[in-house]
Amino acid sequence: MTEMLKRVFVITVTNIMIGLDSFIAAEILVLYIKASLPLGPESLLLRGARLKNTKEIFGVAVYTGMETKMALNYKSKSQKRSAVEKSMNTFLIVYLIILISEAIISTILKYTWQAEEKWDEPWYNQKTEHQRNSSKILKFISDFLAFLVLYNFIIPISLYVTVEMQKFLGSFFIGWDLDLYHEESDQKAQVNTSDLNEELGQVEYVFTDKTGTLTENEMQFRECSINGVKYQEINGRLVSEGPTPDSSEGNLPYLSSFSRLNNLSHLATSSSFRTSPENETELIKEHDLFFKAVSLCHTVQISNVQTDGIGDGPWQSNLAPSQLEYYASSPDEKALVEAAARFGIVFIGSSEETMEVKTLGKLERYKLLHVLEFDSDRRRMSVIVQAPSGEKLLFVKGAESSILPECIGGEIEKTRIHVDEFALKGLRTLCMAYRQFTSKEYEEIDRRLFEARTALQQREEKLADVFQFIEKDLILLGATAVEDKLQDKVRETIEALRMAGIKVWVLTGDKHETAVSVSLSCGHFHRTMNILELINQKSDSECAEQLRQLARRITEDHVIQHGLVVDGTSLSLALREHEKLFMEVCRNCSAVLCCRMAPLQKAKVIRLIKISPEKPITLAVGDGANDVSMIQEAHVGIGIMGKEGRQAARNSDYAIARFKFLSKLLFVHGHFYYIRIATLVQYFFYKNVCFITPQFLYQFYCLFSQQTLYDSVYLTLYNICFTSLPILIYSLLEQHIDPHVLQNKPTLYRDISKNRQLSIKTFLYWTLLGFSHAFIFFFGSYFLIGKDTSLLGNGQMFGNWTFGTLVFTVMVITVTVKMALETHFWTWINHLVTWGSILFYFVFSLFYGGILWPFLGSQNMYFVFIQLLSSGSAWFAIILMVVTCLFLDIMKKVFDQQVHPTNIEKAQLTETNSSIKCLDSMCCFSEGETACASIGRMLERVIGRCSPTHVSRSWSAPDPFYTNDRSILTLSTMDSSTC
Repeated sequence: MTEMLKRVFVITVTNIMIGLDSFIAAEILVLYIKASLPLGPESLLLRGARLKNTKEIFGVAVYTGMETKMALNYKSKSQKRSAVEKSMNTFLIVYLIILISEAIISTILKYTWQAEEKWDEPWYNQKTEHQRNSSKILKFISDFLAFLVLYNFIIPISLYVTVEMQKFLGSFFIGWDLDLYHEESDQKAQVNTSDLNEELGQVEYVFTDKTGTLTENEMQFRECSINGVKYQEINGRLVSEGPTPDSSEGNLPYLSSFSRLNNLSHLATSSSFRTSPENETELIKEHDLFFKAVSLCHTVQISNVQTDGIGDGPWQSNLAPSQLEYYASSPDEKALVEAAARFGIVFIGSSEETMEVKTLGKLERYKLLHVLEFDSDRRRMSVIVQAPSGEKLLFVKGAESSILPECIGGEIEKTRIHVDEFALKGLRTLCMAYRQFTSKEYEEIDRRLFEARTALQQREEKLADVFQFIEKDLILLGATAVEDKLQDKVRETIEALRMAGIKVWVLTGDKHETAVSVSLSCGHFHRTMNILELINQKSDSECAEQLRQLARRITEDHVIQHGLVVDGTSLSLALREHEKLFMEVCRNCSAVLCCRMAPLQKAKVIRLIKISPEKPITLAVGDGANDVSMIQEAHVGIGIMGKEGRQAARNSDYAIARFKFLSKLLFVHGHFYYIRIATLVQYFFYKNVCFITPQFLYQFYCLFSQQTLYDSVYLTLYNICFTSLPILIYSLLEQHIDPHVLQNKPTLYRDISKNRQLSIKTFLYWTLLGFSHAFIFFFGSYFLIGKDTSLLGNGQMFGNWTFGTLVFTVMVITVTVKMALETHFWTWINHLVTWGSILFYFVFSLFYGGILWPFLGSQNMYFVFIQLLSSGSAWFAIILMVVTCLFLDIMKKVFDQQVHPTNIEKAQLTETNSSIKCLDSMCCFSEGETACASIGRMLERVIGRCSPTHVSRSWSAPDPFYTNDRSILTLSTMDSSTC
């Protein structure tokens, strides 16, 4: 009795722990596991669990010979959990209630039944004296726990193992998808976590960075402003406003020298700048200082330094790759340094103490004194150098919002106007400034920097104070403007996301005008969209009033779509006191653009959306280290493998090479993953209800004696062998609709949003279906056998084990065929595991019951199955009950599809590519190959040795997103000779 109570306690605590993620229950469970308690067959997968400490994840399950992560893992609050997992936990609570209710009902009915003396102590089962004197309360508890053990199989513990296997194995399909492979960079999609596959089908908000995510992050220098004069690069020459690219050299007067150097023909000015020699000399000095600042204020590195002949004349672009190659963490810096080299001032290398530039053949060495690194708070970087003449100079480069307020000299207003003009063209802008130190000033700066950098406490704060002290009283030199082209098919992808009901927010650190221009060019904002602005707010009251005005405009304007532009300063004010009002405005906007954003602000915006009452699923896309915070904050993080390193890709859940791949990742992979796992979860609960309900009904006919209906081997193998493979293969390979249709019709994504396939309504349907099938199994078998009815030719009667085996046989066939009815995409693997599972059950039962196995202590099933199959009436009853169970389900599906079909069902009916007979990713092979060769190549792909060129494809229709569609998951009409 004590041993049984221990087993019941362990199983009960396990079930509660899985459903509620209770770490306390997990600790209790592990203590009992360490005590080597005997566990039930379903709890075998718990063995091997070891408690490392109270904060660590624990649990490893062995399931059909494979080690996989287990659902008993302790999850901290910071871990990401999918909506499917939350639904599973909710459903499990319902089934725990059902389990406890059945146990209570059975216990009460047992004592009610045994109130009569003839049933309490029948002549064939007399009680001992100890049993008569034992406590009734302990007996009641003991019987209740015994019923818990009897019915505990209704809790699908194996569901969690199967889900983990499905997520892990299913994640490989993303990496195998050749549509997500970028040939130019030789990058394929990467999956860093498999726990969020289904979340790709539930995204409601997409937050994306701009630079490197929507754009190529390949910067090209276009224009600049030097001392209030605007220039642009035309045919390798720096030309002031006015001349056109086809102007002849004779019509363009060029400056004759460049700050103490002669023969510089790269800087051209219009006739309006032909002034006196004194003014011309001053102008040359300004250009000299500006490009010196560009060439010295950076962190660029050089791979091959071959300086001979560089800078001795006009910079020839065809010489650059062979002689000098720059590397930089920021493409902006690389573009600016290359531009300065084209205009005569060439950065040729640096060491820890010096930086060298070459100006038309003259080498100049600047002593590098200090580097004030860039940070997101200051939004600028600086270098302090000592010129060859001994002057100590500070060169500063950064956003205009951080440079212009610190300037006390230079053409500030003209430069501000030029920066705005550059931004309206969609160019990225930076301002350049400098400051000259006296010897006394530099000594003070050097001392303060040393103290701050060697401080043991509050080092960051002290450095920030010193940087602010240094970077003030600046003289503005000018501004630069570089162009970053949009990636391919960004507009189409954003439009598809909008059609799918996904709201796209762009979070960027760029200037307001630049961000708006890019948003318009990439389709994030439409020309017909009513664009609202929340920018340049100075106080809480001003911000609140502006938000109220925007809210009124949204309600009063009869415009279908609104767009919102907000800058970082205004956002900080809005999030401080007016979160609800800000969220109200944002929810009514189709697109939101946040500019001048710091990395932490990006994460705060995502968190604000996550904790809103609707609790939407968020996805963040970024390519750089400054995007890591928002990628980790979102439910799903996507890293772009761009040109700013791999920090974003390494810290993300998924990594892709281009933004356009996001549509395939969400609309196809996300859709499939969600449908597969939703069906897997519902089916597991359904088949366990079918499994255990006859056990409950059987107690009414065995006087609630806790007699099991099924043999113990059948109890063990039901979820492990007989019904596990069909649903696992379904969850890996099912394609209920053609992938091309999913991608061409983004609106189908709306049909699976809000976790609709795991709603309470759907859950109740599957549960009631399981109960109805279980009643048919049990009472159909009961009425077949009846009282004193012989179904055998020799007149023998069916016994208890034969009755249970009949119920079990009908159940295995029904739940397997039910899975077949749910399958839309049939492959040879589906056929193998579906019909093979039924065949395996029959073959196993024949061997198990047809042979006296010497290692089994007792063999109740000997000759039972053979005797059952020898009855023609039993065969007829099996077929009749299976058809009866599934007939109503089939009629409901037909009725729903004909009367009120969903958009997905409509798309299924209109599919034309229905001639596929095999699994595209495994069975498609070139002419002349056999199926075995195809399977061998699939295995090579798994281990990474498959060449994409081996796959021969023939498409029936072009894909608007991918003209060369080579997805291993995509269905198309193929030549029968190759498939």
